[in-house]
Amino acid sequence: MVETQLRRRGIRDERVLAAMLQIPREQFVSPESRILAYSDEPLQIGFGQTISQPYMTALMAQELELQGSESVLEVGAGCGYAAAVLGVLAAQVITVEIIPGLAALAERNLLRTGRAGNIRVIAGDGSWGSAAGAPYDAISVAAGAPDIPPALVEQLNDPGILVIPVGDFKDQELRVLRKRGGRVEQSVATLCRFVPLRGGEGWH
Repeated sequence: MVETQLRRRGIRDERVLAAMLQIPREQFVSPESRILAYSDEPLQIGFGQTISQPYMTALMAQELELQGSESVLEVGAGCGYAAAVLGVLAAQVITVEIIPGLAALAERNLLRTGRAGNIRVIAGDGSWGSAAGAPYDAISVAAGAPDIPPALVEQLNDPGILVIPVGDFKDQELRVLRKRGGRVEQSVATLCRFVPLRGGEGWH
């Protein structure tokens, strides 16, 4: 996976590649999906949600430019896999999941794989962020939003980086927002397709 799907497709951050090597993706998917755990595709994890393809997980982590000391907010815990990767790369991670059953699954997966030490799972509406832990040096949103939620921009540290898919229900742009010196700049990393962001600042 790391050599053929990630490195060959342009993932160059060695810390991200090492983190992807450390996390057993098969432990975060259902038993019937484990044979496909390292395929370059999203997989169903229940509740109408998916685990992102490995390349997208790695690309989003790379765009955050984590060095190891950061506080990270993830919106959309899913099964906990991306949070586990972020937990290797940053000092602490808060991951918010709007579906209670998925939040519980993520917590179980992180505990079972020994990755829960610096990761906190919260069941709630992540489109509002998590103000109690703000500001965050990096924010990763694993669901497609109609626009960038203002609350997430407010909770982003200066300097800080926010990565979020923005678009319609089917297709989005993976936007990278950088806050620096009171200014906010945006760029587009790639086109993508995520499940919709649900909640007060997402799709209703």
